[in-house]
Amino acid sequence: MSFSPDTPDPVEWRIADGLVPYPDALAEMDRRVADIRAGTAPELVWLLEHPPLYTAGTSARAADLAPDPELPVYEAGRGGQFTYHGPGQRIAYVLLDLRRRGGDVRAFVRALEGWIIATLGDFGVTGERREGRVGIWVDRGAHLLGGRREDKIAAIGVRIRHWVSFHGLALNVSCDLRHYAGIVPCGISDTRYGVTSLLALGRESGMAQVDTALRRHFDAAFPAPSPDSTG
Repeated sequence: MSFSPDTPDPVEWRIADGLVPYPDALAEMDRRVADIRAGTAPELVWLLEHPPLYTAGTSARAADLAPDPELPVYEAGRGGQFTYHGPGQRIAYVLLDLRRRGGDVRAFVRALEGWIIATLGDFGVTGERREGRVGIWVDRGAHLLGGRREDKIAAIGVRIRHWVSFHGLALNVSCDLRHYAGIVPCGISDTRYGVTSLLALGRESGMAQVDTALRRHFDAAFPAPSPDSTG
């Protein structure tokens, strides 16, 4: 594939077939970050699923992992704590050149959040941000112990190298939520806060439908930079 970094909005979209082993994904992201930095490859949005596993972010605490986890555990190198990945969860690895997109990491994370929220809206689900709690949450109504019950439907964890982003988000579509019992997801142990999925919310959406929605809302969340933008 020929590529010119001066091409407007040169973002490649890739959808993986089958389950991608986590070490393979890390290696591929490392290669692509270097190529984007060098200007020899376009930015990339990579949509995939992993086999059942846990990943530990740079803030992960050993106490938040079951003593004898049933699933393999991988050091992710991204921000955040422990999370689960598995079949039925749409992973979107977002590799963008932030030099050309304003050079603002906080704005990038907020754009990821907005992208998920817009995507969920296509399925009649209201996703929300929460101050002090990373990811996108769904209000489930009053909690028996007081306050509101809120479930996380999407996790966000990113890493920036030489102003190129990688890792990204994990949206629960139809994954097995029982696997979250092996960790304290994102370090949040308050029983008012759990995890959910589109399926658990009564939306029996296929992965292809989710992918279509993600693609539909991407350009609004991440407008194409001007060709001469350098960040």
